[in-house]
Amino acid sequence: MDLLLSSGFLAFGRHIGALAAIEDQGLPIDGVFGTSSGALTGALWAAGLPAAQILAELGGVRPLDFMAGHWALHRGLTSIDPVIRRLEALLPPTIEQLPRPFGVGVRGADGHFSWRTRGPLPTLVAASCAMPVIFAPVVVDGEALADGGAVDRLGAGPHRSLRGPGRRLIHRVARSAGVDQDDDLSADLVMESPRSGASFWSLGDVAAQAAESRRIASQALRAGLGG
Repeated sequence: MDLLLSSGFLAFGRHIGALAAIEDQGLPIDGVFGTSSGALTGALWAAGLPAAQILAELGGVRPLDFMAGHWALHRGLTSIDPVIRRLEALLPPTIEQLPRPFGVGVRGADGHFSWRTRGPLPTLVAASCAMPVIFAPVVVDGEALADGGAVDRLGAGPHRSLRGPGRRLIHRVARSAGVDQDDDLSADLVMESPRSGASFWSLGDVAAQAAESRRIASQALRAGLGG
């Protein structure tokens, strides 16, 4: 069963809570696919960091630390280079080096959503977090990539095309920006979390966000798995 993690504005705590609930259940996960905040937390988890360690890594981060000034303001107000540097210290260099399949949801130069399952992991994850206007796009292999959540917050349809039919485990954070596509999730096990309530000045109480989402996700898992 694959795990899909939606985009959500600075929703690291929400995804961390869902990951902790999955760990509590001991669920086997075949592949991890995430967009924006889902890509960042999902990449760390796919790399082998448990939810508690991801919380320790991200819980004290100031969102403004993710931003850097640059001269090309016509491309975006800030650069996301600090995210790339931080992720380079935490992640393998490429997606192919992860121990399980992983996909990063991005908006390509053509304006469409796609899953990137090969290539430079820290750079692709940062690209998935590069909200249009706020951040300049991230260039990977000559293509300018940005936050996939701007066109598809979950990427369920493209995931089905890529990985085929089968039940999926989905954690979806309530929409604060981006686009929700009208995908059929009736066959999937869906966990829903509220918005993060974060801002560019503060992530808020990430531990409390994670604890709340852990409870919500645990209830959804017990109901969906019949236990």
